Amino acid sequence: MKIIEVTEMTPSLAERLIIVWEESVKATHLFLSENEVEEISKYIPQALQEIAHLIIAVNGSGCSVAFMGIEGEKLEMLFIAPGERGKGLGRKLIQCGIEKYSVNELAVNEQNPLAKGFYEHMGFQVYKRTDYDEQGNPYPLLYMRRK
Repeated sequence: MKIIEVTEMTPSLAERLIIVWEESVKATHLFLSENEVEEISKYIPQALQEIAHLIIAVNGSGCSVAFMGIEGEKLEMLFIAPGERGKGLGRKLIQCGIEKYSVNELAVNEQNPLAKGFYEHMGFQVYKRTDYDEQGNPYPLLYMRRK
């Protein structure tokens, strides 16, 4: 498994990452309806283009199976294809983010307890909670910082 920073977003890479995003969200964000996932997916191409650091994990076949986006010292996104979950890939990505990009903060949906537990395991602690996400939707966010 290779972890690399994307320097040029190709249409095929963007297409693949959108698939990873959608599969990951459907597997982990069970509080979202199909329509909500579809609505949110419209913003993913732009988010991928605008993020300061887009880091992807590529398997032995050259296929992108996970990605994270970092802005400043904040993890803005982390998505892993369902078939790759539980294999240490999230840990490798977070460690890369901490070591190379000084990641020390993130926000996670309160309704995604597995993600919250993962981030706690990686040394992050909740310091703030909001009733709504950044788009004003009724999905509480937990803001976490490294200990």
